[in-house]
Amino acid sequence: MLADLLLVLHFSIALFIVAGLILVWIGAAGHWTWVRNPWLRYLHLGAIAFVAAEALLGYACPLTIWEDLLRGGARPESFVGRWVYRLLYYNAPEWVFTTLYAAWAAASLLTLRLVPPRPL
Repeated sequence: MLADLLLVLHFSIALFIVAGLILVWIGAAGHWTWVRNPWLRYLHLGAIAFVAAEALLGYACPLTIWEDLLRGGARPESFVGRWVYRLLYYNAPEWVFTTLYAAWAAASLLTLRLVPPRPL
């Protein structure tokens, strides 16, 4: 149960990182004011920067490690756990993920410059 909650938290963070940038692009075109919220933008950049840094340094995500420890290496047994696991984890070489994380971080940083947040 606790491992499934951690998995859902992990998925929520990944969704924030992916959807956050896409929504900023859409929101900039649509003149949505909330996409210039500095708290949101810097939290988003910090999240993807952390993910990219740990990948570039060869560290495993702490949330993945904790979830594996809680499960004892087993796969999720609950319905929600199985589906969230399938959405979050893909079978690909590690360099693919590292490249994607670094590119997403670079795109987030570039977007911060092109669509700057409003001043604090």
